[in-house]
Amino acid sequence: MADTKKLFIKTYGCQMNVYDSERMAEAMGGAGYETTDTVDDADMILLNTCHIREKAAEKVYSELGRFKGLKAEKPDLKIGVAGCVAQAEGEEIMRRQPMVDLVVGPQAYHRLPEMEAKAQAGEKALDTDFPEEDKFEKLKRRPRAKRGPTAFLTVQEGCDKFCAFCVVPYTRGAEVSRPVDRILTEARDLVERGVREITLLGQNVNAYHGAGADGDWSLARLIWELDKVDGLERIRFTTSHPNDMMDDLIEAHGTCQKLMPYLHLPVQSGSDKILKRMNRNHDRDSYLKLIERIREARPDILLSGDFIVGFPEETEADFQDTMDLIEDVKYGQAFSFKYSTRPGTPAAERALVDDAEATDRLYRLQGLITQQQREIQDSMVGREVSVLFERAGRFEGQMMGKSEYLHAVHVADCKAEIGELAKVRIVESRTNSLAGKLI
Repeated sequence: MADTKKLFIKTYGCQMNVYDSERMAEAMGGAGYETTDTVDDADMILLNTCHIREKAAEKVYSELGRFKGLKAEKPDLKIGVAGCVAQAEGEEIMRRQPMVDLVVGPQAYHRLPEMEAKAQAGEKALDTDFPEEDKFEKLKRRPRAKRGPTAFLTVQEGCDKFCAFCVVPYTRGAEVSRPVDRILTEARDLVERGVREITLLGQNVNAYHGAGADGDWSLARLIWELDKVDGLERIRFTTSHPNDMMDDLIEAHGTCQKLMPYLHLPVQSGSDKILKRMNRNHDRDSYLKLIERIREARPDILLSGDFIVGFPEETEADFQDTMDLIEDVKYGQAFSFKYSTRPGTPAAERALVDDAEATDRLYRLQGLITQQQREIQDSMVGREVSVLFERAGRFEGQMMGKSEYLHAVHVADCKAEIGELAKVRIVESRTNSLAGKLI
């Protein structure tokens, strides 16, 4: 259509933001927009931001500054900021960058079309409310276009844990779980369009307690219901809190064949003192016992974690407690960060660890994680794994996919199609991937 406008979305941060960006694109599709990968072609630019990383807000302001020339060339270009930085900064974004036309928080993006219409009329549009209506229900259904073999599906948002370092309870709000029937409808729709693996998303996904016909359901019960969906071959979920890893979910890892043997279970620190100062409400021993129970249920499970080093008051002894915990658990993957202050959080007013010392600890921790990751990858050589092929590789005839353990696997001279599940024998371990041959 001649009057179709172009929307450029840049997504920062977690998988939930990826999912949110998809839904924003759908919402704006109803307002006459189609997405573009080229910012110069855009009639509207939308930054879907994340507040987790260090100096997140400043990075957004810097990114906005790059668009000043484009805005000068195209005065009708509309620029919006969405996501968690939008929620945290609100009016400050428009004050510091007057060229921004709209600011919308993560709980209000279903209102984007009305906000865009307001911007087109020459008004500024700001919405960082936590509206009572269900944003998922307000959005139109996803377009019926064919999808790739994997998809994210948000089932839970927000967090009630209030860890001392984290802004999520302030930017995403309290824990809210989507009703069971709406999740199942969306999952079946995705499968009809080619999806074979679904990752269930939530800031604290294993706290899921969505309404079913006979009361609230746990995440494990939801997984078992998804297990019945014909054509859905794989189920994953992220991110979890140790305190919400209930018995039925542990059991599901051992008995539900569609639930993949991979679990991201952040601990953040191995020091009881630091865990208490972080307000994590679990200790080192309870976490290690939980890992034991999970491995009893599924001995081959690959574990991933999150770690923060240099948290206020962390001593070298506290850091060594974390390194010892990593040695005990043996992680296949992990995300690690040097602590940085998040304004408005309880830890923000505390004295920081010396930056050079924190950096040194981060490097040492990452070295240990890399060693463990490589050892686990090397142990896969000679094993048979199931690979879901997602895309063509860099070289002719090469296909790329993920194993059940979430390892990236590439296969040369591969006759498999995108979306196909196939048995592969691993023949080589590389830096961040495995090479295999079709069986």
